Amino acid sequence: MTIVGTANLLRFHGDRSALRSLSAWRKICESVKWERFLDVRCQFPNADSVGQCVVFNIRHNRYRLIAKIHYAVGILEVLSVLTHAEYDRGGWKNGCGC
Repeated sequence: MTIVGTANLLRFHGDRSALRSLSAWRKICESVKWERFLDVRCQFPNADSVGQCVVFNIRHNRYRLIAKIHYAVGILEVLSVLTHAEYDRGGWKNGCGC
């Protein structure tokens, strides 16, 4: 997949564990070509489909990465990376067609 919106990943420059987790996530995503959500779940069993978005758990569920995956063209668009508390507030759902 081609990953766009990576500026959203820079938010956690102070949390080295989060950066390692994000780096591992990115490496996996760049090496695959998913055709549907089921393919994502094969790599990331805890990923969730919410509206038009896919939610990935980062650093043992401490953070949530929200993305849109454009399967037909092989693009994964990072919309945001949130703490679990920010995610629970739900404001991010407006950008996911929920």
